[in-house]
Amino acid sequence: MRTIILNKPGDFELKECEDPKEQKDRAIVKVKRIGICGTDYHAFQGNQPFFSYPRVLGHELGAEIVSIGSSKLPHDLTVGDKVAIEPYLNCEECQACKAGHFNCCERIDVLGVHSDGGMADYLSVPIRKLHKSDKLSFDQLALVETLGIGLHAVKRAQVAANDKVLIIGAGPIGLGVAQFSKFKDANLVVADLTESRLNFIKKIGLSDSSILVDGKLEEENVRAAFDGDLPTVIIDATGNKHSMSNCFQLLAHGGKMVFVGLFQGDVSFFDPNFHKRETTLLSSRNCLPEDFKEIIRLIENGEIDTVPWLSHRTNFESVAEDFASFLKPEAEVIKAIIEM
Repeated sequence: MRTIILNKPGDFELKECEDPKEQKDRAIVKVKRIGICGTDYHAFQGNQPFFSYPRVLGHELGAEIVSIGSSKLPHDLTVGDKVAIEPYLNCEECQACKAGHFNCCERIDVLGVHSDGGMADYLSVPIRKLHKSDKLSFDQLALVETLGIGLHAVKRAQVAANDKVLIIGAGPIGLGVAQFSKFKDANLVVADLTESRLNFIKKIGLSDSSILVDGKLEEENVRAAFDGDLPTVIIDATGNKHSMSNCFQLLAHGGKMVFVGLFQGDVSFFDPNFHKRETTLLSSRNCLPEDFKEIIRLIENGEIDTVPWLSHRTNFESVAEDFASFLKPEAEVIKAIIEM
């Protein structure tokens, strides 16, 4: 089968590899669509945490089941089903898994990060990690995981209708956060360095206001966007150290901050300021199986329209050539997807 391997930062190689073999409690899927996300871009640039090379990228996947191994696990899957793949392979045995925190398993193995992912014709996946839909297209199925990150972050923040929510970072994860914050009828402001992304969010109705950041996000700009108030919830989706550290100065007293993006380093804060505001600080990692199911239901019901998100496309043979171009600001990429 064809496989794209990231040998080292900036170095993709298209090569032939062996097809996966049928295994107990696993299915083999034909990969149809691969969403390119920030994790992939960071790996390409050489600054992705939890990562080693060489690696096959790809964890936002829309696929078709081509075979199912023997299993006593209950499931309703059949050959030919279209599926979204939950790429977080958890051990089911650690303290976190036993408590239902499958997304942050102590020995988690994320496809495309810790082990080889879906930039290949075929992939072997545990049956329990496949979420089928009879209605969604492969494009839509490939966006379920991205949306799951946003949904999980909003659940972590417990966003409510009376909240003033500031989302920092208007990439695909920020878009997902905005989507589910809007479902909560929160007062929503999105901040980003890129005007085209802010215009896109406004166009599809996912913000009440926006802030174009020039250098550093300042308190006066945030207050102006919230009619003099500060946000009761800040969700930072930048993975930028300076942005994340700055959040501590922008939060309303009694408010909550959620860091979705991450970087290789430490976040520090001035403790008296942290205590004065009685700040609640949360991280958000991956998402849960029920998030996948909820998102599939919402897209099937027409409550989420993913079509405008897909701004750029490439095919398998052109990935190595096109990938770097998607990183250029002038490309104005919202979401790029690989067609197989």
